[in-house]
Amino acid sequence: MNKDFTFTLKSSVFDENYNPSENTRITTNFANLARGKNRQENLHNTLAMIDNRFNALAHWDNPKGDRYSVELEIISVEMNIEGNGDSFPVIEILKTHIVDKKTNERIAGIVGNNFSSYVRDYDFSVLLSAHNKNQQKFSTPDNFGDLHGNIFKYFVSSDAYRDNFNKPPVICLSVSSKNTYYRTGNEHPVLGVEYQQDEPSLTDEYFNKMGLQARYFMPKNSVAPLAFYFNGDLLSDYTNLELISTISTMETFQKIYRPEIYNANSAAGQYYQPSLNQQDYSLTRILYDREERSQLAIEQGKFTEDNFIKPYQTILEQWSANYAA
Repeated sequence: MNKDFTFTLKSSVFDENYNPSENTRITTNFANLARGKNRQENLHNTLAMIDNRFNALAHWDNPKGDRYSVELEIISVEMNIEGNGDSFPVIEILKTHIVDKKTNERIAGIVGNNFSSYVRDYDFSVLLSAHNKNQQKFSTPDNFGDLHGNIFKYFVSSDAYRDNFNKPPVICLSVSSKNTYYRTGNEHPVLGVEYQQDEPSLTDEYFNKMGLQARYFMPKNSVAPLAFYFNGDLLSDYTNLELISTISTMETFQKIYRPEIYNANSAAGQYYQPSLNQQDYSLTRILYDREERSQLAIEQGKFTEDNFIKPYQTILEQWSANYAA
């Protein structure tokens, strides 16, 4: 059964001229920015924010704060089903590249960063919603996230991944607004102060099924911790510049999409519970419609149900059960 599933990778550059492909989820961070009459201004300002943050963190031998720039490559992953040419866009991630203008080097960064998945839209916006409709107590369906997790693990262990990337992915997300985080005594020179949480979030459990564990760090001059999902040793497996490329990219996206948390006017303290309802924050100059994004997630989840889950349900269930075994 496993031999019937293969992956095709496509890449596109995320720059000021970026236009989303037909298979890109339009709720994806970078795709959402490239819409509407302000698209080019949005893209320009976003890329400038990323470069500025990178240079602020990579401050050594960088007296003018302009030594580096970050290039972003969108990696779109299609899963080929049954070997008959049918495919479905299962994963979209970002690959960072670091340009050192002093040495004229182009340095590979981290793959992962932003994580986009139609199947995750289905799980959270369709399956989970239907499961909890008219229920007094929240719960998750049996085997929730198993298929998605197995697809991701299978991709990371595939020849397609190994042929293109030399290190495991790191995904960087917002912390959960439902949990409380507290500072530990650990501090990393780049990742910053480490936080821990009172209990795992639903996202943590979902990403754990993808083979990823979570740690939470608040980099210097940040105002809230970021959630890093990885497989291996986050602190030892990646260089400082690689980690900075992820921080600068994903913190920029979070400042745009969750300014209440990541562009707040005061930093997280010893104990911290993120809130999208607090009002003491600043807006970026980049326009974004969060309500529209939530509505589109439901539409995309239904698209996945109609075009992937239902047509291939028997094949997918058998494959996932065999893969887990």
